[in-house]
Amino acid sequence: MKIKSEILLGEIQKITENILHFAEHEMKELSDEKLNQKPAEDKWSIAECMEHLNRYGDYYIPLINEKINKSKTSAKEIFTTGWLGNKAAQDMLPKDGIIKNQMKTFKNMNPSFSEVNTNVLEEFTRQQKEILTIIEKAKTVDLNKNKIPITISRFIRFKLGDILRFLIFHNDRHFVQIKNVKKAL
Repeated sequence: MKIKSEILLGEIQKITENILHFAEHEMKELSDEKLNQKPAEDKWSIAECMEHLNRYGDYYIPLINEKINKSKTSAKEIFTTGWLGNKAAQDMLPKDGIIKNQMKTFKNMNPSFSEVNTNVLEEFTRQQKEILTIIEKAKTVDLNKNKIPITISRFIRFKLGDILRFLIFHNDRHFVQIKNVKKAL
């Protein structure tokens, strides 16, 4: 798939702004009890969803920042997705506000095996603001040439544009889940 870099970055910026707005305006009203309430025994609470996203942010944000800051490439008009990177990003997308393809998460990214930090919402909003800064900086580099290792293997690297799409679509996917949990409370 080919897309103008400006359009790609604009789309993921809009998704991130919407997620941040929801987190700052509709999540802050929830008590710690509501944030940690599970809709069912085998489902994640809102806090667990955010902790899961924070763990991905903890991994990707520093790598992306480092790659952008060290990049010697300049922005290119067109971004061409990699086959695997595009598939990974597309698999994350919710369809019409519904998560159709359920996935198992890796143990180290699964918050239900550990305690969720009480400042999970603050950390999440901080990360989303940092992602918005990253998107701005990404406008100055080649999204095709800069590559980032994925969480499951340091040997598999996705193009910067695909990593950004994956990360933001993953956030969007879990925000659909968070909204559904919030409705159920």
